[in-house]
Amino acid sequence: MRTLTRILLLTLAAALATGPWSAISAQQATISAGPHSAIEPAGDSFHFPSQTLHYDAEWRLWKAGTATLRIEPSGEMEHVIATAEASGAVAVVYRVEDRIESYFDHRTNCSGRILKHSEEGFHKRETTLVFDPARGKSVLDERNLRSGETQHRETDSPACVTDVLSGIFYVGSQRLEPGSVHVFPLNDGGKTVDVTSFVEGREEVKTDAGTFRTVRVAVYSNAAALKGRGKVWIWYTDDAAHLPVQMRSRLFWGTMTLRLTRVEK
Repeated sequence: MRTLTRILLLTLAAALATGPWSAISAQQATISAGPHSAIEPAGDSFHFPSQTLHYDAEWRLWKAGTATLRIEPSGEMEHVIATAEASGAVAVVYRVEDRIESYFDHRTNCSGRILKHSEEGFHKRETTLVFDPARGKSVLDERNLRSGETQHRETDSPACVTDVLSGIFYVGSQRLEPGSVHVFPLNDGGKTVDVTSFVEGREEVKTDAGTFRTVRVAVYSNAAALKGRGKVWIWYTDDAAHLPVQMRSRLFWGTMTLRLTRVEK
């Protein structure tokens, strides 16, 4: 069940984790990666709205839990908060209550830091990942809340990267026309990997929040360690807002889908 919750959060983040927070990775695509890996600023017409998005999670036709994704300004940074909670039979068997927070610069789209509080069964941890562009490092500190054990690790990192949570807003801030490709560096405390988002096409999506015209975006990595493990899709509204109304992870054990239920301003 630990995997279930991590999949829920990573689906919400719509990104690929390869370091200590790893649970899934995306399948190598059949198209060329195209442009060089780089973080690009948001388009001129795009802005980051203050809002909370509420989702229901479905796994193998069962309701697995709920998730929220909140974005709000914090000075010159954007503050993103994601929560995930198991429900139904899953919650009876295995208690889950996770929270991830990310801060990124809305002018550059560069991540500043990401925090995680995880309570999954008997496992309770707090993790902090800080990006230090001056030294070209990502600095990870983790504490086991039960045993008190800690770990500290520094890893080489580009001056500007995105992370597993703010990555969903990074992709949404870009031009999303069918056939367009965006390649960008992502770091989750381990080795930085190049992640590709490919706009597969337009599609109508129905959720409890309404019916939306969307663009379907596949997110994956060509890194050798990530091949053949699964795939992630995000459906953004086909308008200037690029609201993520549906997200899906397809893995060897099944499919997890998050569907938007309501938007709270």
